[in-house]
Amino acid sequence: MRKAMGILLVLFTSAALATASDYKVVQTWKLGGDGGWDYIKTDDSHRLFISRATRVMIVDTESGKQVGEIPDTPGVHGITFDFANGRGYTSNGREDTVTVFNLKSLAVEKKIKVGSGPDAILFDPFSKRVFTFNGKGHDTTAIDAAKGEVAGKLDLGGKPEFPASDGKGTIFVNIEDKSEIVAFDPQKLTVKSRWKLTGCDEPTGLSIDRKNRRLFAGCGGGKIMAIVNADNGRTVATPAIGEGCDATDFDADRGYAFASAGDGTITVIKEENADTFSVAQTVTTQKGARTMTVDPKTHKLFTVTANVTGTTRENRKIEPDSFVVIEVEGTR
Repeated sequence: MRKAMGILLVLFTSAALATASDYKVVQTWKLGGDGGWDYIKTDDSHRLFISRATRVMIVDTESGKQVGEIPDTPGVHGITFDFANGRGYTSNGREDTVTVFNLKSLAVEKKIKVGSGPDAILFDPFSKRVFTFNGKGHDTTAIDAAKGEVAGKLDLGGKPEFPASDGKGTIFVNIEDKSEIVAFDPQKLTVKSRWKLTGCDEPTGLSIDRKNRRLFAGCGGGKIMAIVNADNGRTVATPAIGEGCDATDFDADRGYAFASAGDGTITVIKEENADTFSVAQTVTTQKGARTMTVDPKTHKLFTVTANVTGTTRENRKIEPDSFVVIEVEGTR
């Protein structure tokens, strides 16, 4: 996933009894803090975990205040959780490691060496394994969650981005440099299918509707979301989204897919049925806010960005205290 400089947190929520999509900003929180960011993830205790270059910030999603930190995570990209065993995991890209921590106490338990350049990370409930998707190695590393040790690796044939699991024995992952989705067996560590995403350049974000077997791939090099049949790889719809998409997510209870883009928009896409999708709304957030997550319990969404000055990597700077939390309330 692409790194960014600084941070803005945006929160969305859906009311339960309405009939149309109508998202709007209702409040903002300031947190500040240095460092770039990447993936963000909510747990089941109204906490948001935010990767911040060398650490993971933990924010209470009810108060907007920082309540903890996972230290010493060089080049951290992703965070994932094994709720049954009470553990969390981070992928540390500059160290080629995974940090294992206790979800209750936040204490670090150990580090595990994985492949080259771990980026996205996923806990798969079917295989009970944690997978890192290694951008430099073009492969995935499987970790046995119970034993806390590497169980094997699988060559993916290209640079992996976001993954998604169907919970039934298949993991899907976008291959950014090949414009493909790879489906693989998390137990056997073998590739099942490789599907070309025609018209979808640089696929980044990936999420899944497990009930209807649909994948939502954000096309970072275009302005579309590729909605794909998870059984045969057929693209069933390509709704328009913002420019520079990085993340997608799906709210199974509400029947909405979301795509966050660097142009400062989140596109809300309504799933009418398995093959019919329509853009319900485009929500304006802030420039650079292209990573996102959905809290499946509260139906809140979060995205992050900051005010950044400079035009090159060398002179780029984060404006002081530009990290803010924006809450957006909506109807479904």
